[in-house]
Amino acid sequence: MDKNNKVIYGVFTDPDVTLAAVKALRREGVRIKEVYCPFPVHGLDEAMGYKPTNISVSAFVFGATGCSLAALMIWYMNIHDWPMNIGGKPSFSFAENFPAFVPVLFESTVLLAAHGMIATFYFVTKLFPGFPGRNPDKRSTDDRFVMEIDLSEQSLSEDDIKRLLQKYGASEINHP
Repeated sequence: MDKNNKVIYGVFTDPDVTLAAVKALRREGVRIKEVYCPFPVHGLDEAMGYKPTNISVSAFVFGATGCSLAALMIWYMNIHDWPMNIGGKPSFSFAENFPAFVPVLFESTVLLAAHGMIATFYFVTKLFPGFPGRNPDKRSTDDRFVMEIDLSEQSLSEDDIKRLLQKYGASEINHP
């Protein structure tokens, strides 16, 4: 059989068995391409060898951008372009009226941080609306855990990998 572009899917029914199988298969030298789960499994990202995410850095950058743009908008509208003396409160500087500007600054920070993180998540994971799904088995959105193994990246034979999947608890082994 040709190993190029051939994929095996191990289907599991339990999250704990799936996590243990990922750890055991990686110890055996099997490279796991992806694990599709119906819900997050604690510890699976570490078991797969994924690095910690940097989404917090992007959240900070987007939040700082939102706060800066809101401060610029407030300064331009209330101090530079159309200063008004309302109720005896002078609008000669940003610092004198800062307490009144805090809600706008906060809300703009949260708005840009939230929308920026969503856009970053879609960009990094390639899950834009309208893109075709990459889910190999629809049951992985309900009650099954599907492990995807690309045979072209393996040093073990297909039969060895099938045997290891069965040994570590796969209820099914599928080919596309």
